This record gives sequence, C-alpha cells and structure tokens, in this order.
Amino acid sequence: MNVEIGLPGQSREAIGRMLNALLADVQVLYAKTRNYHWNVTGPQFRSLHLMFEEQYNMLAEEGDEIAERTRALGVTAIGSMGAFLDHARLHEDGEAPPDAHTMVVNLAHDHEAMIQQLRKDIEVCDEQHNDQGTTDFLTGLMEAHEKQAWMLRAQAAEQR
Repeated sequence: MNVEIGLPGQSREAIGRMLNALLADVQVLYAKTRNYHWNVTGPQFRSLHLMFEEQYNMLAEEGDEIAERTRALGVTAIGSMGAFLDHARLHEDGEAPPDAHTMVVNLAHDHEAMIQQLRKDIEVCDEQHNDQGTTDFLTGLMEAHEKQAWMLRAQAAEQR
C-alpha cells in the first residue's frame, strides 16, 4: 500500500536514513550505558548504577520511538547489531570498562554529540523536507538528551 502522508517519497526516504542513523547512535549509547551500569565501581557505585539504569531505560524507549517514527514514514527501521554499528556515528568503548568518572564524562560527551547531530537533523527536516512532525519529534529527543547531558556534567563535577 502506498504511503500518502503529504511528504514525497524522496523526502520520506531521506528522513528515514536520518532516523536510522539516529537509531543506530541510540543503540550504541544504550549498550555503552548498560555496560557502565553493570561495571561501575567505587564510592559512588549506587548513585551511578541507578543513574545509568534510568538513562538506558530512557534510551530503550527512545530507540523504539525512533523505529516507530521511521516505520510511520514508510521506511524500514534497521534492527541488527551489525546494522547499528555500520550506521552509528557514536563509538563503543574498548573491552575494559573505564573508571567511574571517565564513564560519566564519556556519556556526557555522547549525549552532547547526540544533541549536536539532532540540531542538524532538525534543521534538515524543517528546511529541506518541510516535515513538521519529525521536526517536533526530534526536538523532543534533543531536549531529553540536553537534560541527560546536564545531569552527567553535574555528576562529573561532583566527582572531582
């Protein structure tokens, strides 16, 4: 069945590619956050363990919402680990988990990278594709990442 939502197929495909790259980034950030949740140690173990759990739960929900938005545009959402790694702009850590402070700093940097990319994607959706729905959706995601980055920066300052 044809997708008739007021956006040309070319725009839907371009936005779908954008959303799939975003989905890949979210999945990499989810895995990193979950890894840190499992492996954090030190005097702030409990607070960081709980913070990381809240964040990976948010990311799991966000990933689902991104995939659903992609599907609503009539584009296939990527779903394999290989595809996530192929499309992601964020990077995994090495094998050994870093110390707790580095974990917090790494996650803050990743959320800030997400915010920067989302700002670019919002502009493209709005100005090039006239897709107010995806623009609004991405703005909400950006605001959520801004809050997470702020909390992580505050936590990193506390650890010094």
